[in-house]
Amino acid sequence: MSETGVKDGPSALEVASYLRRHPDFLGEFPDIALSLSVPRDQGATTSLASYQLEVLRDQNRELNRRLRELIETASDNEQLMLRVHAFTVALMRERSLGDSVRRVVAALTEDFPGAGARRSRPAEPDGAGTDDGVLVRLVLFRAASAELPATDWLILAPNGARDLPAFGEFLARGEPLCGRLQPDKLAALFGARADEVRSAALLPVDRIGMLAIGSHDAHRFHPGMGTVFLRLIAEAIAAAVARFD
Repeated sequence: MSETGVKDGPSALEVASYLRRHPDFLGEFPDIALSLSVPRDQGATTSLASYQLEVLRDQNRELNRRLRELIETASDNEQLMLRVHAFTVALMRERSLGDSVRRVVAALTEDFPGAGARRSRPAEPDGAGTDDGVLVRLVLFRAASAELPATDWLILAPNGARDLPAFGEFLARGEPLCGRLQPDKLAALFGARADEVRSAALLPVDRIGMLAIGSHDAHRFHPGMGTVFLRLIAEAIAAAVARFD
């Protein structure tokens, strides 16, 4: 009892009685088990010491799992950075607008999922995608010209956002959009192949247009995914295309 007559807390006997009635208590609060001092001269305490050791082992296994995940993530990010860098350098080497847009679509179609080998020069892209199910569409705020190929993967919108009412809000916001797209957006981008796209990433390309990457995998692009590398790709495209304004 305190000086005011109010009980400060449960007594040792009450705590012991509670633990006997709730034998799973330490399983719910393993940190308490680790903080207990176990006498080493009483055989009855062996089970608690074993339990403490098992908790420590579990924590060690969890830490090792998290460490492996961090190492794998770092390795993946390093590979992505190298690929984005190679993509940017190759794009900067192109000498015309037509070759630049071909490079964009061919490189992303071949290598975005990490499935294809890079080529010294891009083959004429057909937008067919890879075995991983990636479809690429590039939208440019430009009128048709002789240097630009007439193909499904290149969409020209000479009046900018006014030609793309389905994407007005997206373009005004200026942020990448990842996940499942509404049917009108899919139809505008992928046409007859819209039904093949289960998830997509839309990237605004500053004052140039936008890039769409569609996947057959419904989980390939999702709202919670990181967009750092996608933004770097969009910035590289904007810089490359702006050279020919």
